[in-house]
Amino acid sequence: MYWADNITAEAKKLYIDRLQKGKPLIIRDEKTASGRVHVGSLRGVVIHGVVSHVCEEQKIPHKYLFEINDYDPMDGLPVYLDAKVFQQYMGKPLCDVPSPDGKAKNYAEYFAEEFAGVIKEIGFEPEYYRSSDLYKTGKYNDLIRIALDKAGLIREIYKKKSGSVKEDSWLPLSVICEKCGKLSTTRATNWNGETVNYECGNFVEFANGCGHKGVTSPFDGKAKFPWKVEWAAKFTVLDVSIEGGGKDHSTRGGSRDVADAISREVFLREPPMNIPYEFFNVGGKKMSSSKGRGSSSREIADLLPPHILRFLLIQKEPQRVIEFDPEGDTVPLLFDAYDTYARNYFTGNKDDFARVFELVNVGKFKNGLEQRLLPRFSNIAYLVQMPHVDLYKEVEKLEGKPLGKKDIEETDLRVEYAKRWLSVYAPENFKFEIQKTLPEAAKDFTSEQKDALSLVVDFFKANRTADGQAVHTALHEIKTKLAIEPKVFFEAIYISVLARKNGPKAGWFLSVLDKDFLIERFTEALK
Repeated sequence: MYWADNITAEAKKLYIDRLQKGKPLIIRDEKTASGRVHVGSLRGVVIHGVVSHVCEEQKIPHKYLFEINDYDPMDGLPVYLDAKVFQQYMGKPLCDVPSPDGKAKNYAEYFAEEFAGVIKEIGFEPEYYRSSDLYKTGKYNDLIRIALDKAGLIREIYKKKSGSVKEDSWLPLSVICEKCGKLSTTRATNWNGETVNYECGNFVEFANGCGHKGVTSPFDGKAKFPWKVEWAAKFTVLDVSIEGGGKDHSTRGGSRDVADAISREVFLREPPMNIPYEFFNVGGKKMSSSKGRGSSSREIADLLPPHILRFLLIQKEPQRVIEFDPEGDTVPLLFDAYDTYARNYFTGNKDDFARVFELVNVGKFKNGLEQRLLPRFSNIAYLVQMPHVDLYKEVEKLEGKPLGKKDIEETDLRVEYAKRWLSVYAPENFKFEIQKTLPEAAKDFTSEQKDALSLVVDFFKANRTADGQAVHTALHEIKTKLAIEPKVFFEAIYISVLARKNGPKAGWFLSVLDKDFLIERFTEALK
C-alpha cells in the first residue's frame, strides 16, 4: 500500500472518536520565512498535502494548515543580502524587518510569497496563517500563563529529554524589548502572575542588546516562546491531529521529543501523530538555500515542470532520502522514472507505481492521466542542440508513430525544460556542438581508426535513409569485422563531429545528422 494511504488509514483509526464527533482532522506544517526557502522544505509541504488529498478522496473531514513563521528572530543573514543594510535588524522578529525589495509587507512576507507561489504551482493550496497573528491576537495567552506557572517543570523536561540544563531563573519565553524591538537579546525573570522583568543585553553572538531593563506583560505579542515550547503550544492552540517533521527533529532527545513531552506534561494534551521524514539532499548535501546555487524551491521549480517536481517529492516514502543533483544526470533520470510510472499506469496495473502516478496527476494536473507519447528527455536534450533537425519528425521516428496534439504538447514541454537545464545545470557530457570544420585532433587518428571511418563512409553512401537501429547495427558489424576496440572506434566518430571523445549514443546520433555532411566529414578525416 502506498505510504500516504497507510498514514491516512492509521490516522483514521487513531482519531475515530474525534471523527465520530464530527471534528475534522487538522493537518499542519510550517516554514520559518528567514530567507529563500530550500527545496527540501517542500518535502513536508507535499507529505502533508498528499495525506490531505487522500483524506479528501476518502471524504474524511480535515483541514490542511500551513504556518508562515514570521515571529522568529532574524538570526542569520543570507549571502545574497547586503549585510550593511540588514545587520541592524538582527535579533528582531522577522515580521518587523523590512522587505528586501521594499514592496512586500515585511521581510518574512517577501520570502513567504515566493514559497507559497511554488507550493501553488505544484498543486497544493493549504490554509495559510502567520505565527505573529497567533501571538498578537492573544491565542497563546492562556498557554503562556500555564508555561510560566510551570517553568520549573519545563526546565525538568529539557534536562530529562535532551540534557539541556536551564538556570533556575530561566523562563520559557523571550520578551520583545520595548526600547529596541529585539527579541533574541532579552532575558526574562521574576514572573509574578501578570508581568515579567527583563533585561536587553548581549546574550547571543549575532545581535547586540541595547541595555534596557523593564517590566512588561508577556501577553498579546509582547513575548514569544522558545520554539520547542512553542511547537507544543501549537498542538493545543490549533488542535493538531497530524504533523510530521524532519528526522533530525524526531530523534531521541530531539526537538519533537521535547515538544511532545511538554505537550503531554505541561499543556495536558496528547501530541499529534508524527510523520518523521528524511532529508532532501542537493548535490549530496543537506544544503542551505542561502548558500548553494540550485537549492532553493524557486530555482528547482523553474528547472522542472510542476508535475515532475511533484513526482520527485511524492514517489519515495517519507523515511527515504531524496537525492537531487541538477548538475548531474538526475533531471533526465527523473523524467525516465516518471515515464516508467506512466507506462505502468496506462497498462492498467494497480500497484504503488500506478498509485503514485495517479496522485501526481490530480487537480490542475489531471490531464496527465490522458495517455500521450513521452519522448525520452535525454533524446530531446540532444535534439534541441541540432538546429538543422526537424525535431517533431525525429521524435516520430524514435516513437514509431505520428504525433497527435497531446504528443506535440508533451514534446514542446520537454523541449522547453531541456533548454532550461542545458543552459544552466547540465553536465558537459550532455552538451555538444557540431563542429563546422574538422577538429585538429582528427590529425592524430590511427590507421585502424581511419579504416573504421572508411567503412562508415561506405555504409552511409549506400544507406542514406538509415534509422538509428540500422546505423547502430552497422557500427557494431564494423567494430566486429575490424576487431577494433569500441572506445577507439567511437572516439574517432565523436572527435570528427564534436571535437570530443564522447557523445550521445552513436547509432541514433549519426542517424539524425545530414548524411552528406557525415560522408564529407569522415572522408576528410581519412586524409
